[in-house]
Amino acid sequence: MRHIPTVVGIVLGLFFAVLGVLFLAHVLPPPPPAPEGSWPALFMGSMIPSGYMNAVKVFEVFGGILIAIPLTRNLGLLVLGPIILNIIAFHLFVMKGETLMDPVLGVIVAATLFLLWVERKAFAGLIWRRS
Repeated sequence: MRHIPTVVGIVLGLFFAVLGVLFLAHVLPPPPPAPEGSWPALFMGSMIPSGYMNAVKVFEVFGGILIAIPLTRNLGLLVLGPIILNIIAFHLFVMKGETLMDPVLGVIVAATLFLLWVERKAFAGLIWRRS
């Protein structure tokens, strides 16, 4: 039971690190384009050509490596937290909730919430300050 957070951290970390590296190395085939003029097409049309997505992927690789290492897991959660929130916001607002029940998204959110719960005492210092 005590090894479950380590396994979840390694799997979540490798997921982000590997997919980030594959994106940056241009190994992944491009996803099918969204219909022209749709919100997803406009959103990705600004993210990818501007290089912003490359910066996000660099942080995904960095955060994924940090989460995979148990000693630096909390820092990795702080790096990947905003990225995961933006992924959820994309599915909620840009995709109008159509892909919100995607199984991969569910696993990412569940794994992140599990790791946050396991490390809740370490993050309590960010919320409540001792006097």
